[in-house]
Amino acid sequence: MSGAPWTPEDTLRHQTIAELQGSPAEELLVCTVQSHNAAADRMDSALWCVPLDGSGPPWPLTSGTTHDNGPRWSPDGTRIAFVSSRAGRSQAFVIPRHGGEARQVGVLDGTVLSAQWSPDGTRLAVLCTVAVDPDLRGRRPPADAPPPRTGGPRVVWRLPYKADGLGYVLAQETHLFVLQVDGGRCLRLTDGAFNVRAAAWSPDGTQLAFVRTRDSDTDGHRTDLWTLPATGGHARQLTHDLAQVLSPVWSPDGRTLVFSGSSRDGDAQVRLWQCDAETARAEPLGDDTIEVGAETASVRFAEGDPGRVLAVIQRRGAHAVVSIALPGGEVRTLAQGDRQMKALAHTRERLAFLAFTPVEPMEIHACTHEGQGEQKVTAFNAAWWEPHARATLERRRFMVPDGEGGTHGIDGWLLRPPGARGATPLLVDLHGGPAAHALFDYPATAYWSVLWSRGWSVLALNPSGSSGYGHAFAERLAGHWGERDLPEVLAAVEALRGEGLADERMAVCGKSYGGFLSAWALGHTDRFRTAVVMAPVADARSHYGLSDSGYYADPFDFGGTPWSAPQAYLRASTLPGAARSRTPTLILQGENDQRCPVGQSEALFCALKRGANPPCELVIYPGEGHTFTVSGAPSVRRDAVQRIVEWVERWVDEPLAPPQED
Repeated sequence: MSGAPWTPEDTLRHQTIAELQGSPAEELLVCTVQSHNAAADRMDSALWCVPLDGSGPPWPLTSGTTHDNGPRWSPDGTRIAFVSSRAGRSQAFVIPRHGGEARQVGVLDGTVLSAQWSPDGTRLAVLCTVAVDPDLRGRRPPADAPPPRTGGPRVVWRLPYKADGLGYVLAQETHLFVLQVDGGRCLRLTDGAFNVRAAAWSPDGTQLAFVRTRDSDTDGHRTDLWTLPATGGHARQLTHDLAQVLSPVWSPDGRTLVFSGSSRDGDAQVRLWQCDAETARAEPLGDDTIEVGAETASVRFAEGDPGRVLAVIQRRGAHAVVSIALPGGEVRTLAQGDRQMKALAHTRERLAFLAFTPVEPMEIHACTHEGQGEQKVTAFNAAWWEPHARATLERRRFMVPDGEGGTHGIDGWLLRPPGARGATPLLVDLHGGPAAHALFDYPATAYWSVLWSRGWSVLALNPSGSSGYGHAFAERLAGHWGERDLPEVLAAVEALRGEGLADERMAVCGKSYGGFLSAWALGHTDRFRTAVVMAPVADARSHYGLSDSGYYADPFDFGGTPWSAPQAYLRASTLPGAARSRTPTLILQGENDQRCPVGQSEALFCALKRGANPPCELVIYPGEGHTFTVSGAPSVRRDAVQRIVEWVERWVDEPLAPPQED
């Protein structure tokens, strides 16, 4: 095998690029680059400038010894606003485009989350946390009230009351402020028992569009689009009937707002919407094939063109950069391929975006506004990536049972080790969601490369329920978790065996919903000799009340609540099957996970141990949440990769123990 083998230590070398912003004055990007601080066992981030015209290499704008993020160009392109923790708590800063000393803008009592320039370059719209007293249960305190208490009992009076990555959230709110860039004078614009999630200036600078949660004790997860004068005053609600509104952007003429969102509680299929700023009429933009997924912040209007929206959309397991016409929704593809993309930005002459595959590292690419002349313009990960062995990546199509007596096709990605001939051991990797798709991000899949450099193949499928294939395909799984997608997975595996590409040495692995499906497989097939289950939904009934999103997401998938549709939840429990399992199983879990709480993994482990008791281990990472494999401490991510590789290699060569006699 040519090339150096991949190791778990490689997880500490990867640099993640994010938050691309194009200069309004020149062919220059600013972006955030995250890298590992091994001594402190954390991720730090710096701002980098990236020329798009070939005038020179990228250069760091900040030192990268703290958390610098959220860069935004001033309207004249001479300064960059950003958020930094260099002063202790995150605050707003401004730095000259050519570098130099960053200057803090104002002082806010809470944690600044984002800062956006006004069109005239004199103000910043800032989202900042505000401490509140949970004992007041959303009421406003009197003017002479003492500061909110810290610590003590955590009063829970509304939903949601917790969030993954944040924990208990009722002791603070997020509100909208305006800061004067010169002088730092602060004006608070919003107040109430809700949270502001996003804000955007109107082109003339007189209004701000913002997204806020509802001040409801049962529907506080739902969000609506509002506007209000930038100098303060009465706020106007534009949307009322949507379940989720995200990331609004104004058209250059100020007549239209485009945003991402969904119409039904729990629906993870995020599409684009357009709203008339005057009449407040909101309607879908285009059809349901325009799925933006997690790339809601990559939607923007083309330079000076109110009739053209640019976006990164999901498309059959990959991504595409597209131009979407307003009002008709016609889509024109500008960049695509068997790769995934993120973080769209533009300058006057070019579009820029992140592109990556499992065998090509994340870098910034640029092309013209018409999609021509694409080039890779950075090499943040090239030096450490290039010497490694490289697998082959192939998109595959499998005909599988459709769960209704017929067959249909599903897509998957097959990674084969360099120079592979014939059958190899196979890792079947199952994605989360379920309304998501197989991810290419290296931090999430670092164990793939370690395994393929040791002779493994990897199959990452997009079975029923996956996004990027339209609503009908995603909704095929509603009420049928495990029942429809596991047979599809097994059929794809058998197809590879029939081609002589895989043998009996098979492992299954998955996280979140993929953790559910890999746990479901334990009790419904003997095909896999070993399994790795990460942060699963192990028992749907308890997940409904324990998860930060279960109370509104699970009814979408199961057609009701645990008391209105009890059989649907009962069928989706992995515990009865796990009690029968003979498959050696490793369970990995973040202790502070609020999306799929630690009790889910504990229940699965207990079912395995008190059932047939195959070899099994539960590893709990203190202080880590649901995203521990992607954004956890570097030592945690390295440890997880090491444990996954060691576990599957330890057990994949051993056939399952025979069933126990009753």
